[in-house]
Amino acid sequence: MEQYVFFDELPKKVARAIDLFRTFEAAALKFRPEGYYLAFSGGKDSVTIYWLAKMAGVKFTAHYHLTTVDSPELVRFIRKDYPEVQVEKPELTMWELIVKKQIPPLRRARYCCEVLKEQGGKGAFTVTGVRWQESRKREKRSNLEILTSNDPIYLNCDNEESRRQVETCTRKGKRVLNPIIDWTEEEVWRFIRTYHLPYCILYDMGFRRLGCLGCPLASTKNREKEFARYPQYARAYIRAFDHMVEARTSAGKTKGSWKDGESVFRWWMYGNGKREKQIEGQMEFLFDDHGAGTAA
Repeated sequence: MEQYVFFDELPKKVARAIDLFRTFEAAALKFRPEGYYLAFSGGKDSVTIYWLAKMAGVKFTAHYHLTTVDSPELVRFIRKDYPEVQVEKPELTMWELIVKKQIPPLRRARYCCEVLKEQGGKGAFTVTGVRWQESRKREKRSNLEILTSNDPIYLNCDNEESRRQVETCTRKGKRVLNPIIDWTEEEVWRFIRTYHLPYCILYDMGFRRLGCLGCPLASTKNREKEFARYPQYARAYIRAFDHMVEARTSAGKTKGSWKDGESVFRWWMYGNGKREKQIEGQMEFLFDDHGAGTAA
């Protein structure tokens, strides 16, 4: 009996997501005449919100932010199956960004996301495919929020579901709608298969995430799998790290154990391992409260 109750939740969630799109469309149109700014990554979640917006019949434009570390299959999929999605090219490639920042992209210093993926949608009512199930951090994204540089301020709202799915982000100058925030991965896939929606072939090859290749948020196992399939990207990272070490040397910064791109790549992938004390000449990173890193 419990199984039938579980499977009955998806139609309710679809109807609620469509209702959310329609409820806030007037607000989205006030921000810009094109309506919602839908963040489209090419993954299963963005495919879902794209078709929910279509089903709702609301005005929107979909935008894919090319990061230059995207898998070739993902880029081809978007261009072929979603040609109306606008591809936004970055001012700097990942390789140029690494040299400019003079540190690799790290879990606590993901400057790459901010520069390559999060610049779009300013001054617009943005739609994302964020889901609670994806991470503990995203479980905190609930209620109607005003996000500041410090802690979120929570506001009351009469509609409980809207409180869980709408955010106000003054820091980035945009409103954010998260229509599938309470969906499970199984529900996302069932929605896609029920409506026979096109999705990236990489999911059928065992990939569960289609983010940037080498993303520091991914597990070591996933990153190894990505670089085994795309060795040209591993080589590109190593070349960028070579230039990064040169830039640090020119800037008078310590290299520590980072002798060349290969040594940086190994540290980036596997770390230093457990140790009792700092070894002389070894690289260590210290972070402030805002996640900015400095080498010691």
